[in-house]
Amino acid sequence: MANLAGTIFSGKRMRKLSEYVEMAAAEYLQETGKHELDSLWLAEFFQYGGVLDDYPMQGLVDFYALVQKALTIQVGKAEKLARLQLEKSNRSTKCPVKPSGR
Repeated sequence: MANLAGTIFSGKRMRKLSEYVEMAAAEYLQETGKHELDSLWLAEFFQYGGVLDDYPMQGLVDFYALVQKALTIQVGKAEKLARLQLEKSNRSTKCPVKPSGR
């Protein structure tokens, strides 16, 4: 109970584990541009990013699996968005707008 009270009154809000997962995946993708998560990078994030402080019982291997899954999803969404933009661009160049004959 003392830990909970300290968290509430100190003004520090404990992040959800899912927030840490999404942060790690986004940060890793932005920094490296790679689809496969580097274990050393993640170990540093786990230790110094606050995950270990907020979730001392969370295992690094399990956290790795969660972040890799989130990273795969983010990469998939980015690839899909890029394909849609490319298709949209291709459609607009194939079908130019004809001027009206007024």
